[in-house]
Amino acid sequence: MTYRSTLDWPTAIKRSSILHQIRVFFDSKNIIEVETPALSQGTITDQYLEAFSCQYGFLDNQRTAIPLYLQTSPEYAMKRLLSSGYGDIYQISKAYRHEQAGRYHNPEFSILEWYRLDIDHFQLMEEVGELLQLVLNCEKPTKITYQQLFWEYTGIDALDTSCSQLLHILKKHNKLSDWLIKENNVDVILQVILSEIIEPKIGKAHPCFIYNFPSSQASLAKLSSEDPRVAERFECYYKGVELVNGFNELTDAKTQVARFKQDNLHRKQNGLDEKPIDRNFILALEAGLPSCAGVALGIDRLIMLACNKKTIEEVLTFPISIA
Repeated sequence: MTYRSTLDWPTAIKRSSILHQIRVFFDSKNIIEVETPALSQGTITDQYLEAFSCQYGFLDNQRTAIPLYLQTSPEYAMKRLLSSGYGDIYQISKAYRHEQAGRYHNPEFSILEWYRLDIDHFQLMEEVGELLQLVLNCEKPTKITYQQLFWEYTGIDALDTSCSQLLHILKKHNKLSDWLIKENNVDVILQVILSEIIEPKIGKAHPCFIYNFPSSQASLAKLSSEDPRVAERFECYYKGVELVNGFNELTDAKTQVARFKQDNLHRKQNGLDEKPIDRNFILALEAGLPSCAGVALGIDRLIMLACNKKTIEEVLTFPISIA
């Protein structure tokens, strides 16, 4: 145990300066800062994410305890604001994910999320690139589709492949684990190949945007009108770090409910608890979410890169290990 922070004073000053720089960037574009709750009655259904939960017993006169969930991102609440008539908005907040801490992960972390009306994911990628160049003093990002990326680094078509073909790629690169041999979900194996084989090779000299992910990997994004096999989702990698996840946002409530139900079906098939669908979020979609693109950026990871630090603990005051 220790009382001392893992964030030294010079880095704390730099962190504060970067947060100020981010706010000035959005002020210059007339994008308004908002705040939304950390606790919600609904949560995410994604089978690869787990939210923290607690009990609250004062919502009604009977004092019946109900579960509340810490936000894994402020996405649903911010979209509710957009459906309420808000314009372009951003938020710098804490987010919480029940997952193992590591070099780039802490269960409690800082996130920057913003939404722009009437633009698509390509225009938003340009804006994200502006912010990265400003904060990191880096080169302009490059762009490549998910399909092109896999073809270039593995020689497979990620949109038309099989588990056996993907397992062969992992074996060829000495990345085949015992648990993967029994895996029958193509998306799971694609993600392993991306993280273990491809990610270390991209975004070294300049940030790299990957876009048009398989539709099965983007439950909150619109499908491409040119190729329904892909969704209008993007990520950005730089120096081995995943920084950004963004979407041309899905606005259709019925489609969104169907995707959430499919998520819960996958959770059940994998022995996980089903999660309650965020009904207030669905009501917002039914009322009318305007056409928009949105993106989430990991602030702690951004500051790691800006300060040339090797672990996330070096840019946090008290990581989970000493919190």
